[in-house]
Amino acid sequence: MGEQLTIIPQPAWPLSTPDRTARPATGSPGKAFEQALSRQMANPVGFSRHALDRLASRDITFSDQDVQRLGEAVDQLQAKGGRDALVLMDTTALVVSVKNRQVVTVMNQSQLKNNVFTHIDSAIIA
Repeated sequence: MGEQLTIIPQPAWPLSTPDRTARPATGSPGKAFEQALSRQMANPVGFSRHALDRLASRDITFSDQDVQRLGEAVDQLQAKGGRDALVLMDTTALVVSVKNRQVVTVMNQSQLKNNVFTHIDSAIIA
């Protein structure tokens, strides 16, 4: 019990820091942004299996313009920090995962009456 315990202080950060001036092998930072933007444009808004089933069973269709409006609404929600949102488009309501850019479920006007939407942090009328 008479032994002494010696504590050797350790640094709280790594002794060698990474080279922060190194650029990715893909090219300039502008090129990386351009690639990220094109990936985002190529992946507008997807539909989950559940949402596709609801579209078919409820006989709901979307035109290319509707899908574009939906994408713009999701962009606005993303810019405002929305995570799970209710998107109202004409007579259709969509629950959308903004982070994943994916429609979770879809309802038409007849299913909206007496319906409660939970786990939604934002809403937009598109």
